[in-house]
Amino acid sequence: MNWDVITKLSPPEIQLHWATATVAFLLGIVIFANRKGTRYHKSIGSFYAALMLITAISAFFIRRGDVSGLEFLTLKGMTWIHLFVPLTLYGITAGLYGILVLKNPKRHRGPLIGSYIGGLIIAGAFTFLPERRMHMLFFEDPETIQRWIEMYPG
Repeated sequence: MNWDVITKLSPPEIQLHWATATVAFLLGIVIFANRKGTRYHKSIGSFYAALMLITAISAFFIRRGDVSGLEFLTLKGMTWIHLFVPLTLYGITAGLYGILVLKNPKRHRGPLIGSYIGGLIIAGAFTFLPERRMHMLFFEDPETIQRWIEMYPG
């Protein structure tokens, strides 16, 4: 594992996205493994929801190519993986609405499990495709990463 991929090759929006997604992924496992409805579940769940919202919103700022000025307001630079952004935002808000407003655990559970599976498992799996940062972080050789750092200095 070569942390230079995150610290030297990734802009702040990717670093934020990676950090919040990683912590949310781990918290999701903790939430699934523990009893529901407890104060612990509610505390961890609130933190998880905030992390997922930050993860989804930060993904909007991750674009391919040079996008600046008013071009940023268009879909320019987005890829198909950005389809998970509105799905995740919907899942988190629908899950919170289900428990906070409707007081219905089933309307809470379904959207949140869906956002975990879609936003963290499925979208996260695609980050391990070749030439993507997670693939580079875990599988790329150090010489190749060093060449990238030299080609694209901070």
